[in-house]
Amino acid sequence: MESGTGQFVAVLDFGAQYGQLIARRVRDLHVYSELVPCDITASELAALAPAAIILSGGPASVYADDAPHVDPAIFDLGLPVLGFCYGHQIMAVTLGGEVAHAEKGEYGPAELARMGSSELLASTPGEQTVWMSHRDSVSHAPDGFTITAHTETCPVAAMECAARRLYSTQFHPEVRHTAHGRRMLENFLFGICRLEPSWTMEGIIEEKVAQIRERVGEDRVILGLSGGVDSSVVAALVHRAIGNQLTCVFVNHGFLRKGEPEMVEEVFRDQFKMPLVHVHAEERYLQLLAGVTEPEEKRRRIGTEFWKVFFEEAQRLDGVRFMAQGTIYPDIIESGARKSGGKASTIKSHHNLIPFPEGVHFDLIEPLDHFFKDEVRELGIALGLPAKMVYRQPFPGPGLAIRIIGEVTTEKLEMLRDADAVIREELDAYNEDLFAKTGDRNSEHSCWQYFAVLPDIKSVGVMGDERTYARPVILRAVESADAMTADWARLPYDVLARISGRIVGEVAGINRVVYDITPKPPATIEWE
Repeated sequence: MESGTGQFVAVLDFGAQYGQLIARRVRDLHVYSELVPCDITASELAALAPAAIILSGGPASVYADDAPHVDPAIFDLGLPVLGFCYGHQIMAVTLGGEVAHAEKGEYGPAELARMGSSELLASTPGEQTVWMSHRDSVSHAPDGFTITAHTETCPVAAMECAARRLYSTQFHPEVRHTAHGRRMLENFLFGICRLEPSWTMEGIIEEKVAQIRERVGEDRVILGLSGGVDSSVVAALVHRAIGNQLTCVFVNHGFLRKGEPEMVEEVFRDQFKMPLVHVHAEERYLQLLAGVTEPEEKRRRIGTEFWKVFFEEAQRLDGVRFMAQGTIYPDIIESGARKSGGKASTIKSHHNLIPFPEGVHFDLIEPLDHFFKDEVRELGIALGLPAKMVYRQPFPGPGLAIRIIGEVTTEKLEMLRDADAVIREELDAYNEDLFAKTGDRNSEHSCWQYFAVLPDIKSVGVMGDERTYARPVILRAVESADAMTADWARLPYDVLARISGRIVGEVAGINRVVYDITPKPPATIEWE
């Protein structure tokens, strides 16, 4: 475990769409939390020494033949347990209660009415809005439990057995749409469990630096620096620990956004004084992708070539034993490595599998593998990285090459790079205006990701008195918390008009701007 404080909340994952979100919400309250498989045994769980347990929701019916179950002995560990949705139902049936298939399900907002006193619901209104997503519901609470809330269609919307410190809700306190969900989590963590909000960035840095120093000793470390947030934060963290024992290799494939190669040089070579090898491989990659149009083939070639170039440079360095890498927690979860009893479907190729050449191997250092993206950004700021780098837009490893639909050429790259720069400049300013008004960088209407896509088509236009036949650019701007789901950003018309006018007026070869208003799902955020 990575808590560093001895306080750790285990989230048993029953396949919930909100599983990661539960862990994030607990961490937002400065208590360390991590997902564990729902089929973990009580003895295995006890060995992890959690201070508390949360049972996630899940898509199954508790009575289905293949429904996930929980080891009943977990409820006898003497630890506080909190269940949501499926976790509420599995707690009920495991401890002798009953779950019934309701005639009417509840999906979305529901009005909750409290019933008497409740440790979990303390300091929340008697009537409040919560977020439901269920058809089955608890019809009879187990012996020793008190029903503490209900809705119009759900007789046991919340229940608790204070003597055993067992609590559960049919609704989802972890989602923002449950008006007082944060208060409920605070009641559980700090009132019931008596935990302290001690999981802070300063403590994390101190712990990680000590771990890296102990493991590396006097050896050298190499890092493939892409200029992205994850690898940049790893570079700053490892450099804090071991200084010039770290060498960063920046493979410039030519598909970065405008100004990014220069920013990498400025931050790491000039500001942090790190040993940095800048490999200019732009022409090499263009030749590699000549005539290639299939998205996965682009990814494969770019990924394969990166490792070829990287290991060519790595073998020029003496005494390197370790390789640092920016793997983060969602990479591990989404790869299926920590999923319980199932396989994660492949939406796109994963870039964190390392094809070591024959006779070459480095031990991996992955200091961010228990961190979510927002935590990585917070860590980067604490390490002294500039905000313009830490809060950059999420960017795929293959870069602009997969935002160009069809073959990648120098002309298309220049066109897309210039259009993308306009979009980022305008929407950076839009987000800063929102931040100035709200004080919240993640305010409801701020854009989480925004970029340009260049499709492989041309369209007719008129510029001045002349007919044009040029390319359109697609603007993609979404609101999201974690990229698992996303909705298109409701940008003001004046912002859209300014973006369109600037791109058509400033970027040669583009005569039309269109706006993608498709959410994820059914679409993905990226086009390829």
